[in-house]
Amino acid sequence: MNFNEWLIFILSIQLIHFIGTWRLYSIAGRKSWESAIPIYNAFVLMSIIKRPKWWVILLFIPVINLMMFGIIWVETIRSFGKNSTKETLLAIFSLGFYILFINYSKKVNYLNDRNLNSNSAFGDWLSSLMFAIIAATLVHTYFIQPFIIPTGSLEKSLLIGDFLFVSKFHYGARIPTTPFAMPMVHDTLPLIKTRSYFKKPQLPFLRLPGFQKIKRNDIVVFNWPADTVRQFFVREKGVRKPIDKKSNYVKRCVGISGDTLEIRDGITYINNSENILPEWAKIQHTYTVYNNEGISSRKLLKNGITDFERIYRIENITQSSYKALIPYIIGRQGNTVENFSVITPAKGLPVKLVRSLGLKVSELMTKKKVINTTFGNVLKFQELEKHDSIIRNISKIKTPNESFFPNRITFDWNEDNFGPLIIPKKGARIALNNKTYPLYKKIIEEYEGNNVIRQDNTFIVNNQKLTSYTFKQNYYWMMGDNRHRSEDSRFWGFVPEDHVMGKPVFIWMSIDGFNDGFKNWKIRWKRVFSVVNGEGKRKSYLPHFLLIIGLWQSFVFIRRRRNKKISK
Repeated sequence: MNFNEWLIFILSIQLIHFIGTWRLYSIAGRKSWESAIPIYNAFVLMSIIKRPKWWVILLFIPVINLMMFGIIWVETIRSFGKNSTKETLLAIFSLGFYILFINYSKKVNYLNDRNLNSNSAFGDWLSSLMFAIIAATLVHTYFIQPFIIPTGSLEKSLLIGDFLFVSKFHYGARIPTTPFAMPMVHDTLPLIKTRSYFKKPQLPFLRLPGFQKIKRNDIVVFNWPADTVRQFFVREKGVRKPIDKKSNYVKRCVGISGDTLEIRDGITYINNSENILPEWAKIQHTYTVYNNEGISSRKLLKNGITDFERIYRIENITQSSYKALIPYIIGRQGNTVENFSVITPAKGLPVKLVRSLGLKVSELMTKKKVINTTFGNVLKFQELEKHDSIIRNISKIKTPNESFFPNRITFDWNEDNFGPLIIPKKGARIALNNKTYPLYKKIIEEYEGNNVIRQDNTFIVNNQKLTSYTFKQNYYWMMGDNRHRSEDSRFWGFVPEDHVMGKPVFIWMSIDGFNDGFKNWKIRWKRVFSVVNGEGKRKSYLPHFLLIIGLWQSFVFIRRRRNKKISK
């Protein structure tokens, strides 16, 4: 909706409010015309229904106002003696139009001294619940939102199973562009798995003032620009979603607006200088380990290397035992029972399960193994364990492809050798030609909403022939620290500023084995109640938190005892 459409919509709402309440205002002792003046009429209505004036503020906060409308509809009819359950439901399910019926009813009395407290325990509970939901939604939408890390794209910086608090106010909270949506639910309703929002109307993008800009190497939560799926992890094509309902991603912002980014042999360069990462950033690459005597999985795990494959030979496999092993394997080898092997992640096969199935299992000691780990772990492994060589895997051969951004066959970039590429900045201008257009086509046409007609090396933008283009907003380049296990900007390109959601600031819980089922969960106590970014040794603030809770509970207990003595 454009400005004119929104203006007509707002005026229509005000007209409906006047038509539906002018007589009620008069019955309540106010002037009929007061119901026709926008904003002022809301303050007058608060006086009529005997509710605080600050409720008016909630009426202008997207998402929150949807819940407040229902509450005010109910409070309005109760102010005029309509207290039954049937009338309450009519007010809500008629979207407030039941008030219009009351407005023109002959027998309507205003209850100036009505009891504002509920007549039942259930009513008190429902009222408390509604305002608890409103408060939680307000915090969730505009201040702090919890997230869970489900994938390993930022390992070992952020781990699978880290429960995060993401600040919305660091970069400035976004006003939701999708106002008609289920509170505290993203794109899909739980259990019934249907869409949790209406695509229309859409509010224009607006971000509240923040107190810091995105800095290079910040970890950032954003809406995935290339999202075309209804549900996360469920692949399908062609689904178009509003910005604030696109899937949530978390990556490291290695390039900010105006930077020139290049990746050479897996090392990121910004403005022709190597990107210096913060202390807690743990960058992982894949390496190939060679050892003619065989490579021990136990020794790899001992040295902190936890991402590699293991091969187990099984001599007496059966169909039923194979089915029992399926949750733990990622592949198999061999075509006969006598020559059968399974491939597993680093955790291997559970010993108890193998014994219960009566299987004869032995791990094969291969002479070559691909590992995914940090450079620090590689150095440690080189010093402590015997091996022939360890070589970092680098995609040196550059061939034309559509797999990597800008996803055009005329480019030969890959995950280890990429660019150089200028990251667009608001107000910056680029020349429009056949060389630059493929790089910024999605920005110009989709993210910034222009109609482009391309004729050879001539570009007509919004019916105007242009030789250059000026960007309307800032863009960022997001990458995972797990460089060979991350689908990031190298695959789908820039992240627009209006897609940026917030900054992870705190880990309040961390569970090892999060994707392996509840029975396999183990709490990483050193990460519980720790900050996301910092220097030195990671520190858990759980004892400090428990101490504060203990002191507070002691204070409450002492105050209650004192109040009881006074009352006696």
